[in-house]
This record gives sequence, structure tokens and C-alpha cells, in this order.
Amino acid sequence: MNIAHITDLANDSGGVLYVIAAMLFVALTIIIERFWYLHRVAGSGRAALEQLDHLNLLNAVTLASCAEQFDNLPTGRLMTTAARLAGQASREDLGACLDEVIMREAPRIDRFLWVLDTVVTLAPLLGLFGTILGMFNAFQVLSNPGNAPTQVTGGVAQALIATASGLFVAMIGLVFFNGLHNRVRSVVHQLETVKAALVNRLAGTSQEGSKAVREAPRAVVGKLASQGA
Repeated sequence: MNIAHITDLANDSGGVLYVIAAMLFVALTIIIERFWYLHRVAGSGRAALEQLDHLNLLNAVTLASCAEQFDNLPTGRLMTTAARLAGQASREDLGACLDEVIMREAPRIDRFLWVLDTVVTLAPLLGLFGTILGMFNAFQVLSNPGNAPTQVTGGVAQALIATASGLFVAMIGLVFFNGLHNRVRSVVHQLETVKAALVNRLAGTSQEGSKAVREAPRAVVGKLASQGA
């Protein structure tokens, strides 16, 4: 099968094969870009959780330093927000602000997946449409004098290539769409875990600091009372 034969098949399908080829290119581009991006986000989430587990002191300076390692990623924005609010917000306010960050990042995480879903749905329909156009051209052979009816079978076989191409693109897109959708769910769950870790550690640090501030005047009063005695 050479380029000229492929071009003839595409022309017989009314140009549908060209559209299916373009859809395959778009689908592969989205698959590669999304897998790479989600791989980076998942890696940054794992690294952030490991750092949070090994940090003895968690404050704004430490969080800002950690956030620089995950620049332009959802994990970095979570840690930047936590650093900005460290020691200044209550547990509920801190959790609400981090939830807002996750919701703002969600459209970036599953970006372009709707295009891949559209390719999965549209490719078989386009393939069927191209087959119908090809069969029209095949049956027109009978109207030409001197052509044998057996020549129709070859045209029908060529017309079915459009349907096969559409199904092939749809199967590839469906497999990777389900894989990417599962990866998106895993990444969002990981961001929720990072958020919970930040809230628990910062809220605990804040409560210890507040307790120390409350107990300091009592210690001073007790010391003065003992000296006066």
C-alpha cells in the first residue's frame, strides 16, 4: 500500500479519512501532554508528603522554601497558600482556603480530556459516514456500461476501511481516556491528602503557640506570687 493508494482511499471516503487522521493526531498529542503533566503533579505530591512527614518544624519560611521546588504545579500553589496563612488563620479558615486552591486547579488537571472524549465518540460515526460515501461511489460502477458487478465488491471493501479506521482511533482514545480519568482522580485525591497534612500540622502548631501565649501570663503571675510569699 503506497501513498497514492492511501490518497485514493481518502478521496473515495469523501475526505473523511483525512479528518480521522487529524483526530488521531490530536488525540495522541493530548494523551502525551496529559500523561506528562499528571506524572509531574503526582510526583510533586509524593515528594511534598515525604517532606511534610520528615519536617520537625513547619512554618511559613519552611513552606515557602518547599513550594519553590514545585513551581507552576498545584502542589506548589497549595504550599504557597499554606505558607501565607500559617499562624494567621484558624483550622476551618485554612482548610477552606486550601479547598479553594484545589477547586481552582481542578480545571487545569483535567484540561482537554473533553476533547479526547469527543474523539472517542465522533471517530466511529465519521468512519461510518465515510463508508457510506465510499459505497455510493462503489455502486456507481454499475451505472457505467461495460463494468462487471464483481467490481462493486472491491469498492465496498475499500469503503469499509473508513469504518475500521474510525473504530481503531476510538479504541485507542477510549483506553487512554479511561487511564487519564483514573489518573486525574488519583491526583485530586493526592492534593486532598496534602491539604489535610498541611491543615493538621499547621493547626497543631498554631494551637501549641496559642496555648503557650495563654500560659505565659499565668506563669509570670505564679512566679511573682511565689516571690512575694
